[in-house]
Amino acid sequence: MLCSCHKEPNAQNDIKEITHIIAQQQKDWNNNDLKGFMEAYHQTDSLFFYSGAQLKTGWTTTLDSYKKNYPDASHTGELTFTIAKIHPINQDSYFVMGEYMLKRTVGDAKGTFMIIFKRIDGKWKIIADSSC
Repeated sequence: MLCSCHKEPNAQNDIKEITHIIAQQQKDWNNNDLKGFMEAYHQTDSLFFYSGAQLKTGWTTTLDSYKKNYPDASHTGELTFTIAKIHPINQDSYFVMGEYMLKRTVGDAKGTFMIIFKRIDGKWKIIADSSC
C-alpha cells in the first residue's frame, strides 16, 4: 500500500478553503485588525488593488491605504461579505465576486468586489482585488 501526503486539487475543497479565508478576513476586519485582514493577500510588490478609480500595486501600499482610509473602529465598523460566485480560472486560480456592507458610526458603505485567488506554495492568496 502506497501513501502520499500530496493532496490533489479538488474544486469543492478549494472553494471551502477560499470561503474560510474570506470569513477570517471578515472577522479580522470586524476586530479592527487590518494587518490580519491583509494576511489573505499575497505579500508581494506585484499585488494589484483597484478601488476609487485608482490602481495600487504592492502589499504594503495596499495596507497603508487601508490604514489611511480606515483609521479606527468607527471607520472599519462591521463588515459583512455576501459571496455571489466562486469560480475556477484554472487548477490554481479562482475568481470571487460578491458584495460588501459596512455598518459604521461614520456612515454606512456598500459596494461590490471581484478578487482573484491563486494557490502559491500550497496556500490560497489574493493576487488582485477590485472593489467599488
